[in-house]
Amino acid sequence: MAHQKYAYVRVSSKHQKESRQVTAHMKLGISKSNIIIEKVSGKGFKRSKYLNLLEILKAGDMLYISSIDRLGRDYDGIIAEWQYLTKKLNIIMKVIENPILDTDNQPATLIDKYLKDITLLTLAFQSEQELCNIKERQKAGISIAKEKGKHLGRPKNSYSENEIEIVKKWENGFLSLEEAMRMLGRKKSSFYQLVQNIK
Repeated sequence: MAHQKYAYVRVSSKHQKESRQVTAHMKLGISKSNIIIEKVSGKGFKRSKYLNLLEILKAGDMLYISSIDRLGRDYDGIIAEWQYLTKKLNIIMKVIENPILDTDNQPATLIDKYLKDITLLTLAFQSEQELCNIKERQKAGISIAKEKGKHLGRPKNSYSENEIEIVKKWENGFLSLEEAMRMLGRKKSSFYQLVQNIK
């Protein structure tokens, strides 16, 4: 059976776009069906799609990632996972942004091997350090927002006194459903949503 090419694409949240990574992999001739996309934090490696990918990979297959931080954000985890992939599973790793790490390019000398190893360690360190920096910036932002009295999280809907009063009258039986809906200019589903929100 011919060796397969796969790509692992990861972004940290549903709001981030994976298109840049996908495009880069497709340009290298990797079929879209072999590009595994996951929207999850890179802190740990117990990610459902990543674990499924490990089940599929066979010795001699190539696994592409755009950069080390797409593999993970945990220093020790990255090093351990790299060893597992390359030594235990015998996968050929390809890193688009850092081709020095490609495991199909065997180091010619001891100094080449040293440079390859130190590059992996450095990038793994940077990956976790950046995660720490992001968390610190988030903490600082939350702290500043609280000091300024800003509401954090989803903004609460505000309702007029008239809307609240009509809902209360309907709840207490002073208005029929039809009257309350007509006074607020709302349909039934919208009216019931209003009632839930006010509660």
